[in-house]
Amino acid sequence: MLELQNLSFSVTEDKQEKQILHGISLTIPDDKLVVLTGPNGGGKSTLAKLIAGIEQPISGKILFNGEDITGKSITERARMGISYAFQQPVKFKGIQVLDLIRFATGKNTLSVADACDYLAAVGLCAKDYINREVNNSLSGGELKRIEIATVLARGAALSIFDEPEAGIDLWSFQNLIQTFDSMRRSIPNSSFLIISHQERILNIADEIMVLANGRIEHSGDKAEIMPELIGTASAVPGCRKLEGGDESVC
Repeated sequence: MLELQNLSFSVTEDKQEKQILHGISLTIPDDKLVVLTGPNGGGKSTLAKLIAGIEQPISGKILFNGEDITGKSITERARMGISYAFQQPVKFKGIQVLDLIRFATGKNTLSVADACDYLAAVGLCAKDYINREVNNSLSGGELKRIEIATVLARGAALSIFDEPEAGIDLWSFQNLIQTFDSMRRSIPNSSFLIISHQERILNIADEIMVLANGRIEHSGDKAEIMPELIGTASAVPGCRKLEGGDESVC
């Protein structure tokens, strides 16, 4: 279980302090999929980076399974079972996709067939990617899917995804939602925090939290929060199409 207690964060811009997060307190229980949504610039990605250890809060505590991890490093948190998928995936020159998946699982002897299963789960034709380098030759969407495959391979207790739909085509987007459902079933006592505006991802949530202006404005069960979000910038349909000059949801 993840618990944030009165977490705050600020940055210095032009010699002035700018508050990004204001006393955030929330709990993500085991076996729950929580979607964090809200207007752009509200602090969602910053909050995810604080949980992962990429940034450090100016005040407050982060507890994971009852242990205070506020001062722990990214590596220490990863070893405890926290994984993080960046909004913009990282490139690894000289490292092949197979190596990356083996590193994620902690099994240097992981078979090619097993590694391919993780790629197939995110909509990639494994034979076309398994031996490719994780570098600039891959598109943003390909890098995103490979990163999600590594998170799937880790089987972490807490998986954090920052806008996983970014750069994903419509077919793969639907496959991605199925992947999240599969992860929930296959990883015991796991929890997920997904940052997203997509209505289809909001629809698979157990709980939804709305972060705006650095504060949690709404939090509750999907059935309670979702009706308030439909039609707002916090709940964007998966795709849209034009028919006869009128826009409709696909």
